Amino acid sequence: MNTLLIQHILLDGEPRDILIEGSRFKSIAPRLDTVAAHTIDGSGMAIVPPFYNTHTHAAMTSMRGYADDIELFAWLQNHIWPAEKHITPDDVYHFSRLAILEMIRTGTVFFNDMYWHALATVRAVEEMGVRAAIGRMFIESSPGVVTERNARENAALEALRPTLSGRIQLTFAPHAIYTVSGQTLRTISEEARAKDAFIHIHASETEAEVADCIKAHGMTPVAWLDACGMLTPKTILAHAIHLTTDDIARIRDCRCVIAHMPCSNFKLASGQFRFHEVAEQNGCCVTIGTDGCASNNNLSMLDEMKFAALSAKGEARLPTAAPAKMVFDCATRHGAEAFGIDAGVIAEGKLADALLIDLRYPLMAPCHNLISNLVYSADSSCIDTVICDGRVLMENKAIPSERDIIAAAQDACRSLFERLVR
Repeated sequence: MNTLLIQHILLDGEPRDILIEGSRFKSIAPRLDTVAAHTIDGSGMAIVPPFYNTHTHAAMTSMRGYADDIELFAWLQNHIWPAEKHITPDDVYHFSRLAILEMIRTGTVFFNDMYWHALATVRAVEEMGVRAAIGRMFIESSPGVVTERNARENAALEALRPTLSGRIQLTFAPHAIYTVSGQTLRTISEEARAKDAFIHIHASETEAEVADCIKAHGMTPVAWLDACGMLTPKTILAHAIHLTTDDIARIRDCRCVIAHMPCSNFKLASGQFRFHEVAEQNGCCVTIGTDGCASNNNLSMLDEMKFAALSAKGEARLPTAAPAKMVFDCATRHGAEAFGIDAGVIAEGKLADALLIDLRYPLMAPCHNLISNLVYSADSSCIDTVICDGRVLMENKAIPSERDIIAAAQDACRSLFERLVR
């Protein structure tokens, strides 16, 4: 069994030695007299849980900086969807590796993905050692008829399921209520329950989506999803910005999970999520995601935490809203728990996911409160080492094959956009 010993590391402000055996934390003590296959000197560093990104489109790294500063539906219909018609499985593989590289460097060990050519994303995840929830995506060509492309890819993904590592789970990922009909949503809800699987869907992202849903169904998107059987403790609602009081109560009572993405929300001017009311006053489960690079434009959960905290304070006009520890928990422990991952805390017996934070960087000094520094001041330069499932993915800020991954993604991007302009 592989073993990893981290010595002289600060855990909750106290010096500790930490032994990892296989994929779990085996022992945590002031001093461990043991020999391990690999030892890390944690002097000058602190260990904290890593980030769990609960909503993204990883392969959209291909569109970082492409078609910026455009309204959501025009952005989708006139730029993003036309470009995506030209994306191949090889493109998705290279762009997903680039996304995972960025996520590792910024401290993320899990992402919940919704995108085309999911088998290529699975390949990238397996190779690079992170965790992921990969979506069987659904978009319809006509009401009740899923696109042939989706049906084919979802069948191939399902056939692969028995061979997947324990780091990967499959979700049902209908894109949104405006691309998937109620008939298909009801079928998905039944299949998800039968498989005990997660459902992942965009919901109440824009005012136009809400108005259109009320016009078509006489109810809000959240109420419509509930009527279609889609609201369960295993449902992840991406964005959930425009919520009524009744919507919030439904989400709370059904124990759904909200993936909050403040950077994307601000960039697309979709609206401002009411964090204080939804999470603090009503107790809904709120996690944090990044969205894709086309609408963010990076995958840093550090940025998301700061924006989440500051936007919540501004929206509620309360400096006490969204305290740093609560926001940090949303980005770490809550995300892991939402997906049934036995991680998100540094404790004996838990899955060994962790970050080693270098306290010798200017952004971390002085360190009156480590969590406050991580939420309000840190950037990726403070992350020294990333561990997922007991495996070191980055050490001393070095990631194997980083330059090759970037170069391959650059080549794939040039080829994609050459095809697009033909």
